[in-house]
Amino acid sequence: MVNTMTLATPENTGLNVKTSVNPLIGDVCGDDVTLHPGDTSFPVIHTENLNLWFGEAHILQNICMAIRKNRVTALIGPSGCGKSTLLRCFNRMNDLIDHTKITGEVTYDRENIYAPGTDVVLLRKKIGMVFQKPNPFPKSIYENVAYGPRVHGIRERCELDRIVEKSLRDAALWEEVRDRLSQSAMGLSGGQQQRLCIARTLAVGPEVILMDEPCSALDPIATAKIENLIEGLKQRYTVIIVTHNMQQAARVSDDTGFMYLGKLIEFGATNQIFEHPGEELTENYITGRFG
Repeated sequence: MVNTMTLATPENTGLNVKTSVNPLIGDVCGDDVTLHPGDTSFPVIHTENLNLWFGEAHILQNICMAIRKNRVTALIGPSGCGKSTLLRCFNRMNDLIDHTKITGEVTYDRENIYAPGTDVVLLRKKIGMVFQKPNPFPKSIYENVAYGPRVHGIRERCELDRIVEKSLRDAALWEEVRDRLSQSAMGLSGGQQQRLCIARTLAVGPEVILMDEPCSALDPIATAKIENLIEGLKQRYTVIIVTHNMQQAARVSDDTGFMYLGKLIEFGATNQIFEHPGEELTENYITGRFG
């Protein structure tokens, strides 16, 4: 079936788009983007009136947000609210879904990633993704990590060795697997497999890492290791994580966005969102009145 993704604009769809201002974080829609009071840095990812449809279903509605560099941003909200769909907009994974239509703009490093001529392969190299369920290749641990660099043209064994070791170290997995790199990745535990998938993402040199509920299938010990890893990763990468676990969002993130029925209800500093939410709907969700 052919993907019939359409890029549209508010003008040619008749969509009535309104800009929004969140007093907790400043104006994130419009030309002058500010992230937090006193923060003058430009966002690494910025969405402007982002809308998405799957067929006739309007999944995302007028999303405006600014993702800060070298920070962890969490997206929370009930099932079906659009969190994972929004995450997949950031590296155009929704392109793979038939009958997708998108309006508005998503910029990465100030460039519109939905502009004609965008190199999607390069985009996904710069904005990598870790999925909910660990998905190692049925190859050795070494080959799992070396796969991406090989695809991008690296053939020298010494360089591959360096990348594999560095990536496994950055994913806090090297000490556990250094003596069995030639063994199948399928023999690793679930938590180790997820960290291997993170190492595989790191191996191609991304700047942003998208994580779609990376701990949902893991036990508490493995979850704690992933959370500690995320804390270390933000020193070198920008991390965006989708999670149903509000305690996890509070522990690992710097900024949090609460979504409901395809809308970004509130977005701001995590401590502000959890301690002093500006929207009643956000407070009701955080306090467990619905979910």
